[in-house]
Amino acid sequence: MLVVLAAVFVVHIATTVMLFVATISNVWLKNTLGTESMGIWMRCQGNCESIFNFIPAGDHASMKTVEAFMILSIIFCCFALISFIAQLFTLGKGCRFYITGALMLFCWLCILIGISIYTARFANASLGFYHAYCFILTWICFCLSFILGILYMVLRKK
Repeated sequence: MLVVLAAVFVVHIATTVMLFVATISNVWLKNTLGTESMGIWMRCQGNCESIFNFIPAGDHASMKTVEAFMILSIIFCCFALISFIAQLFTLGKGCRFYITGALMLFCWLCILIGISIYTARFANASLGFYHAYCFILTWICFCLSFILGILYMVLRKK
């Protein structure tokens, strides 16, 4: 059981780090020539400028929503990690990690909303661009956070 708890803890830390990297970095889309990249914060082509200078004014609210939900996902993921550590030392034997699981499922929901809006509004509309590593990392974090949320709900402290 200790090995399972350690493995879940390591996967949770990896998910948190990947979420930070995916949210902070500006390589969600990259052009086929490799000279330009776009993220949720900046568009870089030699020098970086705000993404809001390049997207239509009607899409500003959508991009701000993506930014907000990605930040919320990081917050919920960090709170779930802290909650797991706290529950590890305070829960009685045989109890489940319900609070940690709920926080991780909120993280999953925030990633789902953020990446869905980004995919629908920005990723498919850009011709000549392909999905870069931050976009892919976000989808990996989406899967891992769901799996971790379910594992925390099922996992018992022994």
